[in-house]
Amino acid sequence: MTEIFESTGEALLYGVVGLAVMAVGFIALDLVTPGKLFHVVWVDRNRGAAVLLGSQSIAVGLVVMEAIRASESEQGLGYGLLSTLLYGLAGVLVMTLVGIVIGHLTPGRMGEVALDDSSDGRPHPAAWVQAGMYLGTALMVGAALS
Repeated sequence: MTEIFESTGEALLYGVVGLAVMAVGFIALDLVTPGKLFHVVWVDRNRGAAVLLGSQSIAVGLVVMEAIRASESEQGLGYGLLSTLLYGLAGVLVMTLVGIVIGHLTPGRMGEVALDDSSDGRPHPAAWVQAGMYLGTALMVGAALS
């Protein structure tokens, strides 16, 4: 019975680390997109911003999942939590850098173009491209951790 309580406690601690990494991911995305992301998604109801935030959240979750898996072979809970945090932050950094680099290679600023909802209410195709970029980057980072 003690083992189940220990495992539950560890799951909660890893959840807190994952939440911290997701918060940093949100802040990073907010820094590279025009406007305040919270306002753009929840008040302006910008679909392109929602696509970016949703895909980035899934991508960060994938990186944290692989970081937790990689930390299972690490030495002890404290080391596993720290390695998960660092691997997760590295994933957010790589996703942000890829977004910035791709943004410089495309016509117009990628963040501005991706948030340009069309008159028919659909997100700009650039939002889907950037979403795929976040997910692809997460898969690469996750593979590097295994």
